[in-house]
Amino acid sequence: MSGTGMAGAPASVFTLPDLGEGLQDAEIVAWHVAEGDHVVADQPLLSVETDKAVVEIPSPRAGRIARLLAAEHARVAIGAPLVAFGEGGEHDTGTVVGELAEAQPSPAAQPSAPARPRASPAVRAMAAARGLDLSALTGSGPEGEITRQDVAAAGEAPAGAEPLRGMRRAMALRMAEAGRTVVPATVTDEADIDAWPADAPMTARLVAALVAGCAAEPALNAAYDSAALARRVNAAVHVGLAVDTGDGLIVPVLRDAGARSVADLAAAVSALAEAARARQLAPAALRDATITLSNFGSLGGLFAALVVVPPQVAILGAGRVRTCVAAAAGGFVARRMLPLSLTFDHRAVSGGEAARFLNAVKTALERAA
Repeated sequence: MSGTGMAGAPASVFTLPDLGEGLQDAEIVAWHVAEGDHVVADQPLLSVETDKAVVEIPSPRAGRIARLLAAEHARVAIGAPLVAFGEGGEHDTGTVVGELAEAQPSPAAQPSAPARPRASPAVRAMAAARGLDLSALTGSGPEGEITRQDVAAAGEAPAGAEPLRGMRRAMALRMAEAGRTVVPATVTDEADIDAWPADAPMTARLVAALVAGCAAEPALNAAYDSAALARRVNAAVHVGLAVDTGDGLIVPVLRDAGARSVADLAAAVSALAEAARARQLAPAALRDATITLSNFGSLGGLFAALVVVPPQVAILGAGRVRTCVAAAAGGFVARRMLPLSLTFDHRAVSGGEAARFLNAVKTALERAA
């Protein structure tokens, strides 16, 4: 590391803090400070983009910015150095700030050998064939292991294409992992919502019906640990709401849905969707969903085989409302029908449990006149 402006002056380095939910890295969107600037504690230093949101990282201390240690648009791992502070100012003594004993290394100091990246022989061969340095990659596998998908994502993009970044990159990796591990099955049905008023809050009523399904069949509101072959049924219902944005899919979490009225749910759904599209969600708003809802019918489509993201075991989808002809006493009537799709992880949920859940959802929707 180069000097801080004064030979022998003490300095400290601030590293990218843990952003939660198992995130391994983030992409730097913009620096809000420059080398030589004086900052105060909690002043925004930079913005980073994770797969879920754009997050501002505040300064842990007051002082002078000696060096910026990462460039804009670079991907940096959790714990990687971001900023070197110069002399002066009180600093936080937490784990994200580490001391640098000297501005210049001692001549007698011997550099330590870099840790060997974790990767299987097949992944190493794949990287070698593409001319990639594994030490420059961030692994998305267990304990930071580099996977085939990480190597593929790091390769040069074909002509006319560009590498996936931020939410889209993370979505691609997350969906690939779900595809490798989950054993999906899907059941479908339709709910008669002809009695609903025209201004009924669709997503809020779907959340309330999903809560009714979890009460009838708690096995769908669970987390599955494939390594331990263990299942944990959750008491509270924290609903992940799939929101379509221009940057990809984002899933904010509506907490304690079972303790809310439909009016409260409608307000919360609207606020979460607006914050998600503006990329203004705090990391805490994206964690610990126990089951997911996708109201894809607002965009189009009737039924769908959806993707279950571990450790969750189920996702409920609602398609486009359509008018159907139904038999009635003495003739036929037109009814508004809501298509429903339930995809579940068959490793943890039986077909009977899924059917009972979906039937309870349908019943709750048809009662919500």
